[in-house]
Amino acid sequence: MYNDTKQPQNAFIAPTAHSRQRLPWRRILLSAFGLYALYCFAHGSPLLASPLPSYTGPHGVGAIDLEVPLNGGSRRVADAVHKTTGQPVFEVETLLATVYYPTDRDFRSHKPRYRWIPRPISLTAQGYARLASLDNCITRPIFTLVLWAVGGAVTIPAEVDAPLLRPGNGHDSFPVTVFSHGDVSSRTDYTQFLAELASRGHVIVAMEHRDGSGPGSIVKTSASSPGRRVPPLRPSDIQHPDPDSEIEFDRDAFKRAQLAFRDAEFHAAVDLLHAINNGTPILNTRDPVSTLPSWTGRLNTTHLTLAGHSFGATGALQALTTTLSSAPVAGWILDPGKSSGPLNPNATVPILVVHSNSWSRTVSPFYQRPHFDTVRDLVSAIPAPSWFLTSIGTAHPSVTDAPLIEPLLLSWTTGTTLDVQEALREYVRVVDDFFHFVRDGGQRGILSEKATHHQYDEWVSEEREREFPRDLARLWQIHVTPANQTRLMECPVEL
Repeated sequence: MYNDTKQPQNAFIAPTAHSRQRLPWRRILLSAFGLYALYCFAHGSPLLASPLPSYTGPHGVGAIDLEVPLNGGSRRVADAVHKTTGQPVFEVETLLATVYYPTDRDFRSHKPRYRWIPRPISLTAQGYARLASLDNCITRPIFTLVLWAVGGAVTIPAEVDAPLLRPGNGHDSFPVTVFSHGDVSSRTDYTQFLAELASRGHVIVAMEHRDGSGPGSIVKTSASSPGRRVPPLRPSDIQHPDPDSEIEFDRDAFKRAQLAFRDAEFHAAVDLLHAINNGTPILNTRDPVSTLPSWTGRLNTTHLTLAGHSFGATGALQALTTTLSSAPVAGWILDPGKSSGPLNPNATVPILVVHSNSWSRTVSPFYQRPHFDTVRDLVSAIPAPSWFLTSIGTAHPSVTDAPLIEPLLLSWTTGTTLDVQEALREYVRVVDDFFHFVRDGGQRGILSEKATHHQYDEWVSEEREREFPRDLARLWQIHVTPANQTRLMECPVEL
């Protein structure tokens, strides 16, 4: 029977009570997110991240990007070509670095601040997608959008092209350091840590390696060139240029080639520092800078230190013995790599090795030995005053900017227990104390303490546990000091 009460299909249907309850909440959430996004856009703030904080040292911080050709032209460090393009992949053409240095606290540059994620963001996003084995036309825009939302608006709070701090009050010259980043990283991943050191009177050259270890970089051999893109590399991407060659690039050969590449960049960075200090004109293929002519004679190259984190720490250890003609006087080594090849045991200058808590806690096989034991014995055998410490409550990324930008996410994924700001302050403090030791031989702070743990989390004695200040025990374990190097060296050392 026909039902004349049935509504036509296009008739208006009144919303149910359930839909009336849901719709306002959706609108409220969408409106709130829209307002938040508009606020972030108007204030230049990151959408889903925290901005990098200001620096706490007595000086302001300047920053300049420099890209310079290698002395003598490009240098090929390994015979390997890309399987797809046939182009050499281990040929060093230029050095790219950001230099952080002390400036007047009141100086404000008219130039825009550097972006934490260099442009184009799509290059870095594609690199991360490739490293995750998810590089395709669908995922690339997604990676780019996420990367933009997380860090696209983050800027580095240093004054671009600021003048070097004026002479006077003991600031006539500044010690210099060349810093090497880790695997799957770039020169901008450690800006807060390095700039904090700069705010305390140090000049830091933060290199960007083009060895295929980063998410992506652009090589510019001239100011007018658009640049050549350098994507991340895997051993499976490369081969020997001679198709009949029996040489295979397994992981060990691949890492050796990358370390040789980084070694050439270390040499180039040291050459750059000497050129700046000597007043030699610098051919910079990046944006022009005006501050360098006033730096002549202001860099204390006799107090040159080499440093790095993770894979960069492995490279810095190696460079300590390959850059002897440039006379590095010390090195500071943070979480030396566990999968980046053997660690160089031949350093003859003082070194400071700092492990994050996660690096010391995890028992990792390393060439038939625990990694922790290898590092401890290496430091013990160095014929110069050296230290090996563990920073308690920290994780491998704690020295990077990542925990500052995403503190909750990094704390949840890495298991850190120390506040991110406090962790960074401790890293800055111990490295600054090491700088003072290198300069005048004085031991201060945690470096003035005796050893507390020859093995991770095992006190050397109950008496040492009782006497060690609790505020320090919460933060540090001390494994090797100059005072116990000789005694530990009496044990067999297998490197």
